[in-house]
Amino acid sequence: MSKTDPGRFFEDFQVGRVLTHATPRTVTAGDQALYTALTGSRFALQSSDVFAQALGYRQAPLDDLLVFHVVFGKTVPDISLNAVANLGYAACRFGAPVYPGDTLSTVSEVIGVKENANRKTGVVHVRSTGRNQEGAVVLDYVRWVMVAKRDPAAPAPDPVVPELPEGVDGGALALPEAVDFAGYDLAAGGARHRWGDYAVGERIDHVDGMTLEEAEHQLATRLYQNTAKVHFNQHLARDGRFGRRLVYGGHVISLARALSFNGLANAVRIAAINGGRHVGPCFAGDTLYAWSEVLEAAALPGRDDLGALRLRTVAAKDRPCADFPRKDAEGRYDPAVLLDLDYWVLLPR
Repeated sequence: MSKTDPGRFFEDFQVGRVLTHATPRTVTAGDQALYTALTGSRFALQSSDVFAQALGYRQAPLDDLLVFHVVFGKTVPDISLNAVANLGYAACRFGAPVYPGDTLSTVSEVIGVKENANRKTGVVHVRSTGRNQEGAVVLDYVRWVMVAKRDPAAPAPDPVVPELPEGVDGGALALPEAVDFAGYDLAAGGARHRWGDYAVGERIDHVDGMTLEEAEHQLATRLYQNTAKVHFNQHLARDGRFGRRLVYGGHVISLARALSFNGLANAVRIAAINGGRHVGPCFAGDTLYAWSEVLEAAALPGRDDLGALRLRTVAAKDRPCADFPRKDAEGRYDPAVLLDLDYWVLLPR
């Protein structure tokens, strides 16, 4: 009997199965520094202990998306080692802030399976929950991934496609406790714009571009202990659809978020991800640009120091976003679009 793990294929998933993922991860200031080096993120709350402590945080919390990637990375060996593509996210809520020294672990439940028409692959839905060493939830989300079948002739399970909410209600966001943003330092934050300075329907071209290098995306994905073959194994990828390694879609999200600093510098925390699509593949050598639209503004119950904005951020490759590329009149995505992400952020009022 082999002692190595080939990963799960589509026919190995059953709705209701709970997977406790291996390798709890103690996160450190070094992880945050490397994340900053790989993404260029500049948000002050995650960059400065002094800035964070002035608001009531114990120290600078880790970047929310770094937390997402670490929690996500725990799931890959059990869920998406044999993935063809990660397709999307929904109902993602960030919880307790994560500090250097916290230990994160993840548990997932399979909530949907559906074979594709080609019988070579199927789509698996999972709900994953990340907790810290004290059991507090730091992240809870649903994702769906296309997974290869071990045997195309194998019978498929009865299809189960979960009903997912269109978004996280603004009134249901988990808000940071024992902190006060009333004294938020706009100069240190990097912009003068507060929550009330943004209007629903406003679009922001984030202007800057960032070219993604081969070594960067592989180092980032290793940082998250994400072992999906499509990101690392060129020997295998050369015979695939694209003939080369795919960039982990979560890294595209991180780069889009980093680019959004120019125009949304004081959107210091991600509170929830309502939904998202990896519209197209990304490869080393692509230059990413991004733009955002304000979809909704929510005053938060009992908080006069914070407000929430619901944003759509769209990332495009090799195309500046001054004309806000997304979909055409027939609803088809522009060929340059890589990512369409709908999420909530918190800003000082």
